[in-house]
Amino acid sequence: MSGDIEDKPQPLIEHLIELRQRLLWAVGAFFVAFLVCFYFAKQLFNLLVLPFKWSVEWAGLTHRNVELIYTAPQEFFFTQIKVAMFGALVIAFPVIAQQVYKFVAPGLYKNERAAFLPFLIASPILFLIGAALVYFFFTPMVMWFFLAMEQGGGEGQVSIQLLPKVSEYLSLIMSLIFAFGLVFQLPVVSSLLVRAGFITSDTLKEKRKYAIVIAFVVAAVLTPPDPVSQIGLALPAILLYEISIYTARLIERQRASASNAQDADSEVVATPEEADKA
Repeated sequence: MSGDIEDKPQPLIEHLIELRQRLLWAVGAFFVAFLVCFYFAKQLFNLLVLPFKWSVEWAGLTHRNVELIYTAPQEFFFTQIKVAMFGALVIAFPVIAQQVYKFVAPGLYKNERAAFLPFLIASPILFLIGAALVYFFFTPMVMWFFLAMEQGGGEGQVSIQLLPKVSEYLSLIMSLIFAFGLVFQLPVVSSLLVRAGFITSDTLKEKRKYAIVIAFVVAAVLTPPDPVSQIGLALPAILLYEISIYTARLIERQRASASNAQDADSEVVATPEEADKA
């Protein structure tokens, strides 16, 4: 049958050898990307600081320079390592995902591979959309919120300025990127669960009110304790939940159409004698 698994049964040792080969390719790609990113770590960090510069302009503080500090001798060095690891993960992800798919695909049916591949492509695209939203909009908004708390040092006031530590700024922007990236995986996860038969579109609709509460709770946990970033994460999560409901309906309609077509093909055509008797 065309839907059968195509590979032949393999001994456990051969699966382990193949797994080792896939891991070596994935780790090798990550290591090479890490070396390249570490060489350009300062330039990459400067790119991550651009949202902070935009927030300074939004706050009307164009007279001041954008400054970050580090208070421990090794702090900026480890910050560059984190930047390199973050960049290496993004660059090497296509290779890592390809190796995972090549290891898993031989054990899947053709229809399962055809269903799984679009999700493998959609997942990084949605993650990048969430990361872009953080980089171009939410990080400048969050930093603008914190910059608004500065004190100019006029008469009777102490001059208070925001001077973020390089490690803390990197942790902030990375936590926002990962939070939004994970939330943007909601349509992919829900679609896979619907295809597997664990949930339905009706279930998602019934649990909508709980999902809204969970969205705000998760936003409060994953983002800094400011209303801008928390609301900014919760609202897209709710929107993505509605998209998940719509996607689930489409999957169920496709499944129903395929089931009806299969039933029509399996019907036995009546013979002329049976038609005359009828």
